[in-house]
Amino acid sequence: MKAAAAASTGIYSMTGFAQARIERDGWSLRINLRSVNHRFLDLHLRIPEGFEVFEQRIRLAIRNRLRRGHVDVNVYYEPAGPASLEVNREVAEAYMKAVSELREQFGVKTEPDLIALFRLPGVVAATGATSELQSEEAQERLGTQLDACLGQALERLEAMRRSEGQTLAGEMQGLLTRIAEQTAAIESLAEGVRPAFARRLESKLTELLSGAQIDPARLAQEAALLAERSDVTEELARLRSHVEQFRKLLDGAGEAGKKLDFLLQEMQREANTLLSKTPGVESEGLTITTFALEIKSDIERLREQAQNVE
Repeated sequence: MKAAAAASTGIYSMTGFAQARIERDGWSLRINLRSVNHRFLDLHLRIPEGFEVFEQRIRLAIRNRLRRGHVDVNVYYEPAGPASLEVNREVAEAYMKAVSELREQFGVKTEPDLIALFRLPGVVAATGATSELQSEEAQERLGTQLDACLGQALERLEAMRRSEGQTLAGEMQGLLTRIAEQTAAIESLAEGVRPAFARRLESKLTELLSGAQIDPARLAQEAALLAERSDVTEELARLRSHVEQFRKLLDGAGEAGKKLDFLLQEMQREANTLLSKTPGVESEGLTITTFALEIKSDIERLREQAQNVE
């Protein structure tokens, strides 16, 4: 199984559900697995009475296959068909004695409900359920059945998580394409920003100097300084690099969720810097601001999707 997992590519979602069932000697062992997103691997087990001896075995098997996610594990062990019941008379007697003492102490005249008594823990069990786990030989047989059933459930859960991961990857690839296109558009617009700075400066200076002659060389120098402070070349280059790294992680194998989260933080930082340096001059600046806001919005959508990646 490890070799197959290593050969597979693509991300895995942390959302999935699977069920497996194996019958043997008139008994049915059923395991349900349900997983949702979580920062770490968080296992919650519900097992039948007497199965405590297998708890560590179950946890280890799951940890060997899953890396992240909140996973609910429900194990059911029940007769495969009609079965007779056995009453644990010692337990029932203890309950009845306690009820009798309480009735006498508080003066309660109501008779105890026998149907309710049968529902109390340990009073009624299917014939053979308790004795099934008495000997080491029986535990070994049941352990083998448990391993097979859990293995089937994990395979089905992984298949569903892989399928969900492919869907997530497709949606995120679409968002990455949009971000790449918006980045390219900003890069093209940024080339026309410097002349816009010169026009804005000339207009302001003319207004302040009441029509006096403006030194063209000084105007060009001031415009260049403003353009340099608003240059977004490095931010755009880093954003393009992050997009490519993101794509590689989506196409790769193994645990990618935490790496994607780190990349998204970096992408958000670059988008914020783009907005802070966006020149509010003429149509170019307004269009760049619009594209930068769209990039921020798409990064947030990516973050929502990446939270569910293993």
